[in-house]
Amino acid sequence: MVTSGAVRADLEQVFRSAYPRVVAVAARVLGSRSEAEDVAQEVFLTFCRSTVPAAEAPGWLSVAAAHTALNHLRSGRRRATREVAAGHAATVAPDVADAVVTLDERRRVRAALARLPRRQAIALVLRHSGLSYAEVAAALDLSTGSVGTTVRRAESALREELNRHASSD
Repeated sequence: MVTSGAVRADLEQVFRSAYPRVVAVAARVLGSRSEAEDVAQEVFLTFCRSTVPAAEAPGWLSVAAAHTALNHLRSGRRRATREVAAGHAATVAPDVADAVVTLDERRRVRAALARLPRRQAIALVLRHSGLSYAEVAAALDLSTGSVGTTVRRAESALREELNRHASSD
């Protein structure tokens, strides 16, 4: 850990180079740029207190962004469930039906993503956020050759989750 009050000498350089990707990874999970920026702030605060070498920062930050965003997604889903149970669900105006369908579909995908095993969810998010197979492999400590298999299995598991919950709705 970095001592209290000390600022990493490499923080500004790492922040400038990695911030857009950290926000992009979190936004891919959350679907909201403002929530993704909150996640990025958390991730960089954690990085600031860490001893992660600058050379390893991009992969570490991408994984941390995916983890943190998934945690936010899961806690938000629990909050939404409590609000609906309490009768505080928002009422939808009929003139926005198309937007509601799209938003509902995105919520379903995000909820299914949150139910996947953590490693699969992160591999899927990182790959679909634009990271190369080599970058995903480095971030998750996998061989480059196994990234494709991991992502395909994650996509299959995501489809199964979506189908399982579609039939129970």
